[in-house]
Amino acid sequence: MNDFLMEELFLEITNKYDSNLIVYQCGYENCRPKHSYGPAIRDHYLIHFVTKGSGKFYIDNVSFEVKENQGFLICPGDITYYEADEDTPWNYIWVGFNGMKAPQYIRQMGLSKDNPIINTKNSELIIDYLNKIFESTKLERAREIRMLGYLYLFLSVLIGESDVKETINYKHEYIQKALEYIEMNYSRNITVKNIAEHIGLNRSYFSSLFKASLNISPENFLIQYRVNKACELLKQNKNLRIADVSRSVGYTDQLAFSKTFKKVKGYSPSEYLMKNE
Repeated sequence: MNDFLMEELFLEITNKYDSNLIVYQCGYENCRPKHSYGPAIRDHYLIHFVTKGSGKFYIDNVSFEVKENQGFLICPGDITYYEADEDTPWNYIWVGFNGMKAPQYIRQMGLSKDNPIINTKNSELIIDYLNKIFESTKLERAREIRMLGYLYLFLSVLIGESDVKETINYKHEYIQKALEYIEMNYSRNITVKNIAEHIGLNRSYFSSLFKASLNISPENFLIQYRVNKACELLKQNKNLRIADVSRSVGYTDQLAFSKTFKKVKGYSPSEYLMKNE
């Protein structure tokens, strides 16, 4: 794997694990008779949950009756329209979200464009979590993390009620877990054996699986990942000593770090600093 591809993968997995789930918006509406929205297209997932009354939800000209203690899902890219009933207009609360894990969570809930209606046995709990997401918007500190926490709880209720048994690509899952473990623990003195044990595989099988999937051994991937992290630190923190950077990326021996850095990049950490001044 060349340096360019390695750096691309490094950026990809770093960004990926920073955005597993993101709250886009939330709110509530006490609708007037025949109040409507759309047709419109969203760029994120949006769940409305009806707390009172009823209405109709349309997706690609297919209509669904939605009443109290039910909800409906809007997926990115779908053309949707919804309208409150004339006699018993609905009140609803909503949350919009996206992220790398969002499609997986939606599948685990058994929801889709063809099956967008939410039925739950835990409507009070669902409404409570949605209200808490909205209330969290008023916080001055820790707002995003509080909202995200309640979003996870909200989704967990719906996933827990589902009887969907999703087909899992276990090899892909192993690699994803390995990459996540590296991303979170590269600054510690971890080894390939530690990674394999973390995901529940023996070292030999894990190494062969990793290389077959990414065309690089886990040993070399870990080395290059650490070196790329070191480059990032050297660029962003001009006052850091080489020894500080070495410790920050999992090397207790500065000399070993410098030798490894030069082997990967072709020049020493100090030379890299001068090139990027």
